[in-house]
Amino acid sequence: MPKVAYTESLPDVTTSPTVFASPHSGRDYSWHFLRSTVLDERLIRTSEDAFVDRLFDCAPQFGAPLLRAGAPRAYVDLNRALDELDPALIEGVRRGGHNPRVASGLGVVPRVVAGGRAIYRGKLTRAEADARLTRIWKPYHARLQQLLDAAHDRFGESILIDCHSMPREALDSSVRNGKPRPEIVIGDRFGASAKGEIVDHIEAAFVAAGLRVVRNAPFAGAFTTQHYGRPSKGQHAVQIEIDRAIYMDEVTIRPNQNFHDFRRLLRGVIAEIAAVGRQDQTLAAE
Repeated sequence: MPKVAYTESLPDVTTSPTVFASPHSGRDYSWHFLRSTVLDERLIRTSEDAFVDRLFDCAPQFGAPLLRAGAPRAYVDLNRALDELDPALIEGVRRGGHNPRVASGLGVVPRVVAGGRAIYRGKLTRAEADARLTRIWKPYHARLQQLLDAAHDRFGESILIDCHSMPREALDSSVRNGKPRPEIVIGDRFGASAKGEIVDHIEAAFVAAGLRVVRNAPFAGAFTTQHYGRPSKGQHAVQIEIDRAIYMDEVTIRPNQNFHDFRRLLRGVIAEIAAVGRQDQTLAAE
């Protein structure tokens, strides 16, 4: 079992209603887990959003908390619902209605990593799956909701920025007619998870930094944006996907020569995003 469900970095003074979260960058691969998988230590990491937490670790300097997963995505996927259980992996789980994520092996306890590679030789017990959810999934989401509630209580709204990275191969199907690849994909579930003005501001921050941005294709957001995005209640959720090829070597899973420059570039973007709520508060007071 990974040592902790999450770690967090909090600002000295919270000045923004924005909460940054990195649910797929956990890299505590326990000895027991590595013994249970058929994959080697590199392949088991291929579905990890490696180093995303480091890209966003300046958020507290701009008055916003950062929540980081402790456990790796291959162990528990924090961007899935509790009931997205895979009957092909977990003993005693009944087949329900069709869920494309579960069917592809990417349920809350994943059966595969990137490229459809199987993680295990056989099935897991229901007790093992439930233990992972109790010790990892539930504490992470309880803390995330606490941070969002605190922001909402203090500022009258909360803005969750769910931070991810996307493999270069995932972009292949979305590029048509020789168009340039997007470097950033913003997901707001086609307007359902966040107020349009907030998403516009986030997009403008990335564009001003010289990055190519698209919305909702091929990633519109999964459980996190669907669950936490309640614009009518002043709770907004936006997913950010970054092309991994910009800042890391996807084969070796190591930062590339552009990592530090890109991290510095994102610093200005993060500052702009953290300022979104503060600007909304100023306008509301005028």
